[in-house]
Amino acid sequence: MLEVPGTIYQYHALMNEESAENSADILIIEDEEPIARLMALHLRAAGFSTRCCSDGDTALAALRDGSWRLVVLDRMIPGTGGMQVLRWLKKSPSCMHLPVLMVTALGMPGERVQGLNEGADDYLPKPFEPEELVARTRALLRRTRVQEGGSAVTPTLRLDPEVPVIYDGDRRVEVRPLEYRLLQVLMDKPGKTRSREYLLDHVWGRDVFVEARTVDVTVKRLRKALDEIGRKDCIETVRSMGYRFIIPES
Repeated sequence: MLEVPGTIYQYHALMNEESAENSADILIIEDEEPIARLMALHLRAAGFSTRCCSDGDTALAALRDGSWRLVVLDRMIPGTGGMQVLRWLKKSPSCMHLPVLMVTALGMPGERVQGLNEGADDYLPKPFEPEELVARTRALLRRTRVQEGGSAVTPTLRLDPEVPVIYDGDRRVEVRPLEYRLLQVLMDKPGKTRSREYLLDHVWGRDVFVEARTVDVTVKRLRKALDEIGRKDCIETVRSMGYRFIIPES
């Protein structure tokens, strides 16, 4: 049964012990109750636990107090707006690595690009099929799992095997899981050019529908992070083809 304590709707998940991604807690930030109810019920049926907030201020309180694995964020919400919540998420040490799926009726390319530039990991324009919401949620959670066993792959640059952190000697920089996975894929074959289509398949997943432009936006964010440790030039653009990883000099 749906409970409505103030502006927060609480749902209890059906847990699927066979799937690690289904142990996730998802915060849905959506002010339209029918849509919030629909998203929560479909995610619950898929095995996730969810909590819904109908305004930005309540959402920020929930983000500060809770432990979350993913955020579904509507861009147009009362109180603290969706973009402000997104910016807070990406600046908060405890939340900056949370994957964020934005859902909004503002589906024009300009709005999508702005959301991705601000740190959103994926974008789902309204109206959408609930099955696509579930598929994108699962894909985001798969992408944010850190792969095991990441040892030093170059003489100096290495990835932390447990958290999305890049090291270069004694310097370090934290990145979002999406940039971490992108660098991981590029570093798998140093010097080999990877097309945008290849990166979309291996970083975002084949069951996620995102534009090729998304790759460029994510590469830009990754380069900005690498620049903090003096390794911005490790990611090289190959004109009309894609990107490749260049092994840094010791």
